Amino acid sequence: MSTQNEQTWIVGVTGASGVRYAVRLLEVLPPLIGHLHVVFSDAALRVLHDEEGKAINAASLSMEKLTDTSPRNVTFYNSRDIGARIASGSMLATGMVVIPCSMATLGAIAHGIPSHLVHRAADVTMKEGRKLILVPRETPLSPIHLRNMLTLSELGVTIVPAMPGFYHRPESVEDMVDQFVMKVLDSMGIVHSLGRRWKEKEEQ
Repeated sequence: MSTQNEQTWIVGVTGASGVRYAVRLLEVLPPLIGHLHVVFSDAALRVLHDEEGKAINAASLSMEKLTDTSPRNVTFYNSRDIGARIASGSMLATGMVVIPCSMATLGAIAHGIPSHLVHRAADVTMKEGRKLILVPRETPLSPIHLRNMLTLSELGVTIVPAMPGFYHRPESVEDMVDQFVMKVLDSMGIVHSLGRRWKEKEEQ
């Protein structure tokens, strides 16, 4: 088994609200692992502009433009490149996170009908028996959404809905984002010190 700093993770970003969660995960993850592969769907780039004011196309995606950081262990892919390296099971990866995960992406993964690279990489992650974590962000949830989540959960996929908590008494949106990204990192099995845990100070 690889150590944490040897792990390779794929992060897919799709067109649900909540792209800030993805940007924050991309900001904190590179120093914690060996290599990070990132793919934004076309819809995710639209949401990135609408929610964060970042007008970036697939060809110019970079960590500098997304996070003002410049790690060397991050590779970006165009979601239309279905022949990219992460579309093949022969690329060894620890797992994949789709954050946020749109309901269209959830349905495509649940039924094995990929239409772009995020879907294909998730499909490959499942077929190779690797860790797949989906972060759905939608409300209210229809019976179709719920059935798709149950289908995936029964197949071993980890469902981490974007439901920020308040027990840590957040003072800003950034506090809420960090606390939720902490839950994603925990689901990945990544050791970190991003957020405060329940009664952590009381026990120290």
